[in-house]
Amino acid sequence: MVPYAHVPGRICDAGWLSYGRAVADNGPVLEMTREEFEELVAEALDRIPPELTRLMDNVAVFVEDEPPAEDPELLGLYEGTPLTDRGEWYAGVLPDRITIYRNPTLRMCESREDVVAETEVTVVHEIAHHFGIDDARLHALGYG
Repeated sequence: MVPYAHVPGRICDAGWLSYGRAVADNGPVLEMTREEFEELVAEALDRIPPELTRLMDNVAVFVEDEPPAEDPELLGLYEGTPLTDRGEWYAGVLPDRITIYRNPTLRMCESREDVVAETEVTVVHEIAHHFGIDDARLHALGYG
């Protein structure tokens, strides 16, 4: 299982490259209901080209309010076995898990438009990990 993290503007303690930008002080945190944020995640998933979504296999996407306490700035996380690492042994396993975290995204963004854009980048970033694309390559492509 390979965990990949999306944390704004720093390298994670585990050595994963990350991306995004941190807002030093954006005043009050944007308010957005869980349902509104889940809809943004669903819309970002809908924008993934169908030829790619057809290739996705055994992966589930979740929205959580907060990331693990040890990484409070985490925006997204992929946990699983990328498609490129699966072999004949891969059967009967639980789905890979992509988690998108709502509150850190709202804390770092200054506007609703920023939340929409950051959510889309986070979703694409985590799906790319499902396809075996590492953080270095995502960075080179502008998603890291």
